Amino acid sequence: MRSKSLHKRNLDFLKSALSKEGSKMTTAQFHEWLQARKDAVKVRIDKIRFDELQKWGFREGSGNLAHDSGKFFSIEGIAVDTNRAHTKSWTQPIINQPEIGFLGIIVKEIDGILHFLMQAKIEPGNINFVQLSPTLQATKSNYSRVHEGNAPHYLEYFQAIKNGKHTVLLDQLQSEQGARFLRKRNRNIIIRVDEDVQALDDFCWLTLGQIQNLLQFDNLVNMDTRTVISGIGYGNYQAEVVDFFTILQTSEHKARTFESGMLLSAIENAYHLHHMEEIISWFTGLKSDYELSVESIGLKQLADWVITDHEIHHKDHKYFKVIAVRAEIENREVMAWTQPLVESVQEGIIAFIVKRINGVFHFLVQAKLEAGNLDLLELAPTVQCLTGNYRKGHNEYEPPFLEYVLKHQEDKEKVRVKSLQSEEGGRFFKEQNKNLIIEAGEEFPQDVPENYCWMTLNQLKTFIQYNNYLNIQARSLISTIKFC
Repeated sequence: MRSKSLHKRNLDFLKSALSKEGSKMTTAQFHEWLQARKDAVKVRIDKIRFDELQKWGFREGSGNLAHDSGKFFSIEGIAVDTNRAHTKSWTQPIINQPEIGFLGIIVKEIDGILHFLMQAKIEPGNINFVQLSPTLQATKSNYSRVHEGNAPHYLEYFQAIKNGKHTVLLDQLQSEQGARFLRKRNRNIIIRVDEDVQALDDFCWLTLGQIQNLLQFDNLVNMDTRTVISGIGYGNYQAEVVDFFTILQTSEHKARTFESGMLLSAIENAYHLHHMEEIISWFTGLKSDYELSVESIGLKQLADWVITDHEIHHKDHKYFKVIAVRAEIENREVMAWTQPLVESVQEGIIAFIVKRINGVFHFLVQAKLEAGNLDLLELAPTVQCLTGNYRKGHNEYEPPFLEYVLKHQEDKEKVRVKSLQSEEGGRFFKEQNKNLIIEAGEEFPQDVPENYCWMTLNQLKTFIQYNNYLNIQARSLISTIKFC
């Protein structure tokens, strides 16, 4: 019985992913609706000095930057030692937010297709203010109303799952940026509701296919939506069934060999280069060899970092800095507040190299160590450069395959996905990264360094089901893949 319901769930998700238009709103209408939501809300975000923060301050002794309630998050220091990074020891500021928040989406079947209830939400660090967010996006401090504001909309639907009122389609604890957060996780959850649910003014119903197509636009879909939908699996099918799904699409779709190839890679599980047992053994072996020591220290103890009245920055002005902002946003639970944010010093680059092996697209995945990882290593994109300067000669080292990505990033024959995607605007100030999927040909070697492995999209989706395997950058990039 369980396998039958699981198969239906996967098929329902797949049908929604193959639906380019929704019953409630066309994609063209969505763009008009989103612009109307932007025009309807007044927003003002100003950088301020640290001493202008309200209910935030530097703690005596440690110098850590924290909220007076002890809730929300704090900016602290860590000292790191490892045996496997190019830099073996360093100190840095990091966001410590131990509470687990909700990133939740309500779905409902409308005219036979699952539709997702999405929100036009403004975060203080959003590069363009309004972005497409999950139905519910709230830290524990937010939904328990530490800020003394209103409760988030639709919270009651997610609280009701304890009573078995709604069907849970996806429920995962997933990590956030390991270089910026200390062992941070959020609950990524999708629930199916059969009753009528009213879409409030800042909410709309979209199919999964519509959301995946909107991800081709720069900075339109926020990071929290990307991580939730990346966890959606579509099941396992024979190659002949994949061909059937492709035939169902228009002739225009059949010509898009990359999209049909991605569909094959997502739902076919026989023609992989490595069996799952081999990949697990490879990953376990690396975890056994790598060492990572992370010690909490005060901000005052940081080496090579400078604290001024308006920012915390590296002495060489690299990586990122911590700033303070005053936010005024009309449609939030609290309409005016101040808080710290992390600001990157440059745009980053995140890229997967993919290659057809045994006729099926495989992704070149790296096992990446980051200081804030809960379990030492996570599976990451082929290239992930968020903090240092990735231009040749300006970084401490050149990551593997970076030269290939930079060489081909404008090659229309190889670049299959290309967009600017911003990081979570509740903690990061106007940070965006270039997201790329580059298709390599036969000339690209199949043999790779020891901390890299070729995996199909189906295998990556399998790992996402289990907590703390794929990092947020990998999940974010996977979410941009569309089938129609």
